[in-house]
Amino acid sequence: MTSQTASKIPFHMEMIFTYGEPREIWPGVRRIVAPNAGPLTSKGTNTYIVGSGRVALIDPGPDNEQHLQAILKALKGETLTHIFLTHTHKDHSSLIPDLKAKTGATVYAHAAITENRGSRRKSDKPLDNGFVDLSFKPDEELQDGDIIKGNNWALKAIHTPGHAPDHLSFAHLNEPVLFTGDHIMAWNTSVIIPPEGRMSDYLASLKKVLGQGFERLLPGHGGQARSPDRLIKAYLMHRKWRETAILDHIQAGKTSIDELLPLMYPGVEADFLPAASLSILAHAEHLMEQGLISVSKQPVALDVKFSSQV
Repeated sequence: MTSQTASKIPFHMEMIFTYGEPREIWPGVRRIVAPNAGPLTSKGTNTYIVGSGRVALIDPGPDNEQHLQAILKALKGETLTHIFLTHTHKDHSSLIPDLKAKTGATVYAHAAITENRGSRRKSDKPLDNGFVDLSFKPDEELQDGDIIKGNNWALKAIHTPGHAPDHLSFAHLNEPVLFTGDHIMAWNTSVIIPPEGRMSDYLASLKKVLGQGFERLLPGHGGQARSPDRLIKAYLMHRKWRETAILDHIQAGKTSIDELLPLMYPGVEADFLPAASLSILAHAEHLMEQGLISVSKQPVALDVKFSSQV
């Protein structure tokens, strides 16, 4: 999202691709971009094919026949043995049933978490589950640290909750790259949508992959991140700055998200206003967890009123 600190994050906006065509972006890694471009998906969802011959695939993407056919064409002459999912948001997972039916591949993902999924609404009704695939169940459940090996590849699951409670990143053990899903992207900050997203988990997950020796991050949307540790440190600084600014405004008497929004995101594009509101809410929940603010209602909702505890 465009903000006062966007220029301080070393975003990498370049992305060379053609819809429907696989492109090798790292030795043994091909990317196919799904045609679901949007304000929160960049050019579309990235699907990765790992290895050759008997291959793995990460994030099939949305339920889109054009994308399914592009994947099957790219796999011609090869066997898809493993499908890995970073998290159960529909822009990453919806194509799994059709792809599994066509290939017979085994689906690997984190254990499904079906409680408290979705986003807050001003009505404070439970949740909006429109973007969460609540019906999804993997063939094989992955836990943090699990390693799955294939013909000429090996992937390690790293539990990185924050954007979603079931979010996994995958370290390629044969190459210094990390498939980050929506945890870390090079083109924009990750959206944290309470209660589906949790800021304290997200910050811990950023620190978890910092300093691990990765040379490249391969995200679920947008292009590659070529200086992973520099980017992750910038993300952490950005979140710290934003949280400090929110607390300062609350202490100055700005008690609602509607009041905080123009101060935190001046001139933000209209398409990003809902996500910006939810980002403020996520930071407010983290401040509440630290005992720095209190709120007018539980659970925290978009029409909550804040007060400083300091």
